[in-house]
Amino acid sequence: MAKYKVEITGINTKDLQTLTQEEMIELFKRYKENDQYAKELLVNGNLKLVLSILKKYVSKTDNLDDLFQIGCIGLLKAIDNFDLSHEVKFSTYAVPMILGEIRRYIRDNNSIRISRSLKDIAYKTLKVKEEVFNKTGKEPTNEEVAKMLNTDLYEVILALESLKEPISMYEPIYNDGGDTIYLYDQLEDKKANEDVSMKLSIENAINDLSEREQYILDERFIIGKTQMEIASELNISQAQVSRLESSAIKQLKKVLK
Repeated sequence: MAKYKVEITGINTKDLQTLTQEEMIELFKRYKENDQYAKELLVNGNLKLVLSILKKYVSKTDNLDDLFQIGCIGLLKAIDNFDLSHEVKFSTYAVPMILGEIRRYIRDNNSIRISRSLKDIAYKTLKVKEEVFNKTGKEPTNEEVAKMLNTDLYEVILALESLKEPISMYEPIYNDGGDTIYLYDQLEDKKANEDVSMKLSIENAINDLSEREQYILDERFIIGKTQMEIASELNISQAQVSRLESSAIKQLKKVLK
């Protein structure tokens, strides 16, 4: 795939039309009068807008066709909700909606989502461990690293776990020409009852948190937002977000002990 070129199956970009501002306004007026052909013309006349947005994802995905379809969904939503009375260009209104659909699709279809903050802690942990080992010849414990980074032990452990490559339970581990032995054949479920009990305890502990605490944990460790970003969304101070986050983590840690 050529750099800066977006190739979509069944789409010849040379044949895609573009609309003038005057044509766009006229088509939107017709569409508001329930002219479905006008909507079709609006879609076809803005496909290049979707393709221009996809350029930034050329090196990040192997399936641009899927992203193109998702981008078109965002385009359709933008067309349905655009209001001429606001006197803004359609592209100004549509780009955030198309981007939002694409980002949501990428986020929701990642098999494992690791937040930016968690990755940051993980790499800081590795750096500290290496520096201490080079100076003392001994690797520091996770507890020691947590103190050095001024963070919770729980976050350090979680961050290190996030760096491990997942492996399928159906990964073949031995084959002598007969029946293949898979990883799940070697897994012994000694603690099934304990695991179920722990899972239920964690779920109950999460449910006991306030809605705001649950929201903050989701945004921080699933979505990967900073405390400042969350504070802005909730219209509270960063210090309040920090206190609520720490309180929620402490409650969950009691269950994990």
